[in-house]
Amino acid sequence: MLRSPWTGSAPLLLASTSPTRRLLLESAALPVETASPDVDERALEAARAGLTPPDLALVLARAKAEAVAARFPGRVVLGADQVLDCDGTVFHKPVDAEAARAQLARLSGRTHALHSAVVLAGAVRDAFVETARLTLRPLDDRAIAAYVECAGAERVRASVGGYQLEGPGIHLFESVAGDHSTVLGLPLLPLLARLRSAGYLAF
Repeated sequence: MLRSPWTGSAPLLLASTSPTRRLLLESAALPVETASPDVDERALEAARAGLTPPDLALVLARAKAEAVAARFPGRVVLGADQVLDCDGTVFHKPVDAEAARAQLARLSGRTHALHSAVVLAGAVRDAFVETARLTLRPLDDRAIAAYVECAGAERVRASVGGYQLEGPGIHLFESVAGDHSTVLGLPLLPLLARLRSAGYLAF
């Protein structure tokens, strides 16, 4: 049985119910527990109007981490958030398939940024943002409609931009510049470096 490099007395506490982020951590052999942060992201965003997209991602990640850390004192708590930024416009998860098609039409043929913020709270305190830049192929209405039908309404509503790179969304792209885990919303290499520096990893 694979032994975890984690040296903490309790598992890492992820302030999120994201299955993708949990899977990324578990793939790195880290023991993980999750807790919902119960944070109103849109209200926070409205209250902090004028922030740059990377700073907005940090504010949202910090709110999640600190909300959970307050309920679980002494734990290492990880909060994360991702903001899609296309020429300064922030995109949110589409509410339905029609909204997903509209977002993809706006992103078609253009390069956008995914700013993935991580905040450690509780027993470790740290924060950073990593950015990936993705370019969609030029897509006509027929191609967008075919993708949305292939991916399904649930999948296109699950992520900003209406796509998931780890699924059928890969067909939409011309190029991706940045670490894959950053695209998925949890930059693993800088996170592991910080946990290692804090003494929570054996190697």
